[in-house]
Amino acid sequence: MSGAPDSLELVARDIIACEACPRLREHCEQVARVKRRAWRDWDYWGKPVPGFGDPNAKVLVVGLAPGAHGANRTGRVFTGDKSGDLLFKVLYRAGFANQPTSSHVSDGLKLDGIWISASCRCAPPDNKPSPEEVRRCRPFLEREMTGLTKVRIVVALGKLAFDNYLAIVGMAGRSRMVFGHGAEFPISGCWGHERLIASYHPSMQNTLTGRLTEDMFQKVFGRAHALAAET
Repeated sequence: MSGAPDSLELVARDIIACEACPRLREHCEQVARVKRRAWRDWDYWGKPVPGFGDPNAKVLVVGLAPGAHGANRTGRVFTGDKSGDLLFKVLYRAGFANQPTSSHVSDGLKLDGIWISASCRCAPPDNKPSPEEVRRCRPFLEREMTGLTKVRIVVALGKLAFDNYLAIVGMAGRSRMVFGHGAEFPISGCWGHERLIASYHPSMQNTLTGRLTEDMFQKVFGRAHALAAET
C-alpha cells in the first residue's frame, strides 16, 4: 500500500494522460478513427478510461478493460456495450444505481455505494491485454484502491481481474483462492478490505453461451450489497 492517497480526480487525470503501452494506444486511436458504422457520428473517446462511481463506495468492482466500441467510445467504464447493459441493469436492481442504463457520460447515471474500475484502462485488441500491459496499468488500480478508503467488498469480474486484485493485495498464488463464479474469500491486510467475490465477466461470450445468466449475476451483486450493509 502506498502512502498518502491521491485524490481520485488526480488519478483519473493521470490515467487519461497515460501513454505507457504503445500497442494499446495505437489500437484505441485506430478504433476511434475508423469507428463502427452504427457509431460513425460519434466523436470517440479513444483515450485510457478512468474509474467511475461513488467516492464513498463500500464495494469496488474490478473488470477487465474498456470495450473497443463501448468505453473506448463513450469514455466511461462499461458504458455503451452489451456487457455494460447487463451490469447496470443488475446494479440498478441491487440498489447501487439510480437508473438501469448507461449510454453516455451525460445520461444522468449516478452510483451509490459502488465504484467501477478495470485492470487495464485501454481497449486491447481481441480483449486480451498482455501480462506486461496489465502490470504497467496496475498502479492506477492501486492508487484508486488507496483513495477509496471505505471499500470493504471487492467484486472481480473474470479471472484476469481476480488474479490482478490478488497480486495487488499480496495474496496471489494461494491454493485455496481459486476463481469460480460466486466464490467468496476473506481478505485481510493494510487495504482494509474484508471480502472478495468472484464473478464471470458479463461478456457476450459468457452471456450468449449461458455460462453467465442474469440471475447468476444478480445474485453476486445482491450478495455484495448485503455484505456492504453489514459493514
